[in-house]
Amino acid sequence: MVRSLPRWIHVPAVAGAIFVVLPLVAIAARVDWSRFWSLITSTSSTTALVLSFKTAAASTALCVLLGVPMAMVLARSGSRVIRWVRPLILLPLVLPPVVGGIALLYAFGRLGLVGRYLEAAGVHIAFTTTAVVLAQTFVSLPFLVIALEGAARTVGSDYEVVAATLGARPSAVWWRVTLPLLAPGLVSGAVLAFARALGEFGATLTFAGSREGVTRTLPLEIYLQREVDADAAVALSVLLVAVAAIVVIGLGSRRIKAGGASAWQ
Repeated sequence: MVRSLPRWIHVPAVAGAIFVVLPLVAIAARVDWSRFWSLITSTSSTTALVLSFKTAAASTALCVLLGVPMAMVLARSGSRVIRWVRPLILLPLVLPPVVGGIALLYAFGRLGLVGRYLEAAGVHIAFTTTAVVLAQTFVSLPFLVIALEGAARTVGSDYEVVAATLGARPSAVWWRVTLPLLAPGLVSGAVLAFARALGEFGATLTFAGSREGVTRTLPLEIYLQREVDADAAVALSVLLVAVAAIVVIGLGSRRIKAGGASAWQ
């Protein structure tokens, strides 16, 4: 039988919950609900919302493409070099987004470390939609990597070893054994990466700027509307909170179902 928690521990727990929920209630109370639909469907708002979903989807796909191999190497390799590299890969988790944007600018900007060669080849990245995708990928990639790495460590490699012993080739083992086992972790990581990309602000503004229809995502539109039309900024903020809530609730319910299913096995 699980031992009950001390009664006093509920006091700080409730205080913490109120601290998180109160600002969300306050912003919902501030919305002009009679104009809500018109505020979130203006031309600039719709353009920013569509751009946000497109770039977040593209950055999530890029995170999956790069993050899955990275997570597997981190989870399965015992190399000392990998142990030293791991903190650098996860550094964007704690790095201020503006600093990430500056780093990207000095790497891929017109005079950047790599950007100068790309510019010479006629490839322009900074202050384009591509820059938005790269900025979102930079801040989102660690979320997918850390989620998938944890899943890979939990699953282990026993099934892969058995499959290899039975004569399966490495590629067959990957597609038929490893990837299906990692699917729940991959979905969780991809959802987290998408949500983080959707809310990205600092790195995007620094590296991509704020050009309507090109680099102005929904968080940037909210920031600009705050100075022009406070009601529109609040309405768009509620919209972004609602999207984030849907993502979190969906992810949480999937994890609960997965936990319940594993408990019955």
